[in-house]
Amino acid sequence: MRTGFKVALYGVALAVVFGGTWAAGAAVGPSDTPVAAEMAHGEEAAHGGHESAASAIPPGLSVSENGYTLRLKPDSALSFDIAGPDGKPVTKFAVEHEKRLHLVVARRDGTRFRHVHPEMARDGTWSVPLSLPDAGSYRVFADFRPEGGPKTTLGADVEVPGDYRPVAHAVSRTFSADGYEVTLDGELRTGEASAVTVSVTKDGRPVTDLQDYLGAKGHLVALRGADLAYLHVHPEEGDRVRFAVEVPTAGLYRLFLDFRHGDVVRTAEFTLTTHEEDGHGH
Repeated sequence: MRTGFKVALYGVALAVVFGGTWAAGAAVGPSDTPVAAEMAHGEEAAHGGHESAASAIPPGLSVSENGYTLRLKPDSALSFDIAGPDGKPVTKFAVEHEKRLHLVVARRDGTRFRHVHPEMARDGTWSVPLSLPDAGSYRVFADFRPEGGPKTTLGADVEVPGDYRPVAHAVSRTFSADGYEVTLDGELRTGEASAVTVSVTKDGRPVTDLQDYLGAKGHLVALRGADLAYLHVHPEEGDRVRFAVEVPTAGLYRLFLDFRHGDVVRTAEFTLTTHEEDGHGH
């Protein structure tokens, strides 16, 4: 990350539930991006239970939760620590999906997505050589479980100065790069688990030998445009790469799929609206 970015830490009082590991986006209201404007009107669901929208606010909607606090450190490569209830950096984390901590970063217009895995120093400082060359406000999500503690997701913002030009997103179910074409089939419906199936081709031929990445055939993150409300899910068991996705409200969502093939991890990007937003309703 280039030096001189500003760190903004925000708490969020927004009761939204996707159904597992959660983090929130906007802390002071919707961002004024094209995605946010379109949506203003309106972890792991496959491996765990779902919370209803009437539940209490789930963890991960602020910089502090469950007694833990995400403390970003400016003027360096992206680095941070997780302060425990005693105010000291936590140094012991449980391994989940082959890593002790998962870090997701995305710009508030739903672009520049990154899913990375920082390294932790002995003093509890995590760091990763993440480059954010484009100006804008970025949301940082830290997903972890302290040893002996609860599953927690914390969020904070970093600002990269410069000429920020937000990107608008049209609905798109297909992503192409490096000869690969990735397609999402299925509808997003509010208030219920929606089945979303992934198909991958390479140079026009079906890919049937996706490699495991972090213990799964794929990782899907959904970001709600108005506030970057966050959902991280993993595939259901079976021959097909299939996800159960539960979204809390009608609107537009950006989805990011990490998959591994030929020993290379690639990220496919999609933009979907909910079934209601498409005008179908229930």
